[in-house]
Amino acid sequence: MSTHQQPDISYHPDREKWAARTARRLAEDPSLPTEPLPHGFPRKLESALVWEGKDWKNEAQWVFSLSPEHLKEIDAAVKHFHGTLEGTTLLELAQELHSGRGFFVLRTIPIDNYSRFDNVLIYAGISSYIGGTRGLQDKNGGVLSHIKDLSSSLALKGTIGGPAYTTDKQVFHTDLGADIVSLFALEVAAEGGVSRISSSWRVYNELAETRPDLIDTLSKPWAVDEFGRDPPFTERPLLYYIDDKIIIQYARRYFTGFQALPRSKDIPPITEAQAEALDALHFLAEKYSLGLNFQKGDIQYINNLSIFHARDGFRDNEKQQRHLLRLWQRNEDLAWTLPEPLQHLWKRTFNVTPEDQTFALDPVVRDAVKGNSKV
Repeated sequence: MSTHQQPDISYHPDREKWAARTARRLAEDPSLPTEPLPHGFPRKLESALVWEGKDWKNEAQWVFSLSPEHLKEIDAAVKHFHGTLEGTTLLELAQELHSGRGFFVLRTIPIDNYSRFDNVLIYAGISSYIGGTRGLQDKNGGVLSHIKDLSSSLALKGTIGGPAYTTDKQVFHTDLGADIVSLFALEVAAEGGVSRISSSWRVYNELAETRPDLIDTLSKPWAVDEFGRDPPFTERPLLYYIDDKIIIQYARRYFTGFQALPRSKDIPPITEAQAEALDALHFLAEKYSLGLNFQKGDIQYINNLSIFHARDGFRDNEKQQRHLLRLWQRNEDLAWTLPEPLQHLWKRTFNVTPEDQTFALDPVVRDAVKGNSKV
């Protein structure tokens, strides 16, 4: 095991520490920006998946608004427990995820017209056209997560190890083990909580041009904390190039810890280069990000293999409490080829039959982000 210490880095990125670490590393080795890219990696990606927030001038570019006719069809489908929205429209939107810009928002389901059960039914039905295979998010076949502040619950005090269940800012990341991440807004925050997305392909281009050494760092194995499970850590790169596509899969808390799940002490610490790379991913994603005007009743879909996502901190009140539903999905017809080191994650996520899937109607903290979890 390496004898070096964990760098001075926390879940919340610090711009001044990032700048100081970058300056220190460049002073120690001025040749870093001139190092060659890892073998086979492209100098620049050209694709609709390469974009900056400023490229999008109008919500109409990424929002598909449901018409009165669509809403009637949804209502009829709920009453008959089958179908949702015209399949061809949704299949075209699924293409946009995989070979277009990588995201869209479906607007707007009239939440208050339906029970919680029926809203879940609508969400699952519509989403089945985007990605028909649903992924496991919790034990007992749970394929639906509730993203909501649960930190005030006395029963959960000191056990929450993921920012999804707090009002805290959530930094740029991907969800590990899913092609598509979708979020359905049952309610938005009284203040804050803006949903932000960013093109990982645009971030790659900047790093490839200015800091190819960090591309090399990201493409080599990292010690990923398993937070007390067996084994205590696994190793895999965060960045891959396969079938002419860049894939970045990472979540910062696996390398810094978060609240009730601090970074494990008896596993290899990350390096200074890895700490700089983590900050670079976040701050470049932030630089090129797009804030989505996520409204109550909207469903947001992103290509989790090419899009980073984040969330601003927020404030709830008694009348208005931010509450999202989340599905992890895969479209078997359009799915990208996965690199070998990621395949076991996908196998674990999608290892649940339709008959064994459960849909929790009330919020719970996923076992994977509970302190002392062994799941």
